[in-house]
Amino acid sequence: MSILVTGGAGYIGSHMVLRLADAGEAVVVLDNLTTGFDWAIDHRATVVEGNAGDIDLVGRLIEEHAIEAIVHFAGSIVVPESVVDPLKYYANNTATSRNLIEAAVKGGVKHFVFSSTAAVYGNASLEPVGEDMPLQPESPYGRSKLMTELMLADVAAAHPITYGVLRYFNVSGADPQLRSGQSSPLATHLIKVASQAALGQRDGVGIFGTDFPTPDGTGVRDYIHVTDLIEAHALLLEHLRSGGESVTMNCGYGQGYSVRQVIDVVKRISGVEFPAIEEPRRAGDPASIVARAEKIRSVLGWQPAHDDLDEIISTALAWERRLQTRNRM
Repeated sequence: MSILVTGGAGYIGSHMVLRLADAGEAVVVLDNLTTGFDWAIDHRATVVEGNAGDIDLVGRLIEEHAIEAIVHFAGSIVVPESVVDPLKYYANNTATSRNLIEAAVKGGVKHFVFSSTAAVYGNASLEPVGEDMPLQPESPYGRSKLMTELMLADVAAAHPITYGVLRYFNVSGADPQLRSGQSSPLATHLIKVASQAALGQRDGVGIFGTDFPTPDGTGVRDYIHVTDLIEAHALLLEHLRSGGESVTMNCGYGQGYSVRQVIDVVKRISGVEFPAIEEPRRAGDPASIVARAEKIRSVLGWQPAHDDLDEIISTALAWERRLQTRNRM
């Protein structure tokens, strides 16, 4: 039996491949390599270049590799881009997921793990958000992810498949062994951008909005180390395989940091002063989004091992330095 990882050449997907391969699992990666990198995929995985929404292709992979479970990362993730190009997000996220789920049902796949987002909550209050909060996404990105959550619930009610949904908060950092990290040079993640600025790859970092109703006026986010996020996926997959019910959970630490705080830590750890440029708010960005994360701890027994902003940023900086070396080779 094998596990299919869509988007396994991307930032988070490549870490999932490492985690599964380390555990001795047979892994098949399906990625169209639009934003991912083939060199980021661990050599122990079987790699297929293609689209996760190609029902016939996915059906063949399910049959040929005896796919037991699908972990679905493939999709588009930039909130402001989704506002100006919503159809791209409904195609890459919602429509692709719909076809992938159909292929899973037809092929008799037993379990489906989906990477969702805290953006489904929309412009939540300054208090941490729990899974029982109203779902009011304010961007096409958030809505495209919520639609997939709803599809999974409907499909699981009609077919013998169980699913797990993890609503990510702000994923950052890199594999502690530096086997993978956020590799896209044009990524918009704050810690990635600030790390690039510290290493002279950017002229500075933008602060998009300084008038939010937060302590210092800048947006507050819950930053989670990618390794802890991936451990949550592994535990969720184990939960489903052992007969656990379908479940939807937040995946965050419950601790928020402002944009200014993050930039200050990057400057301190890197020892480099770089410009922080104040700019207007971006469309779709909430003032604050921090997780209530009791459910994932109680249901899965998840215990974060890297919940320290200094460690998150240190691994992100170390990965950027490794990329610099790799790009010069």
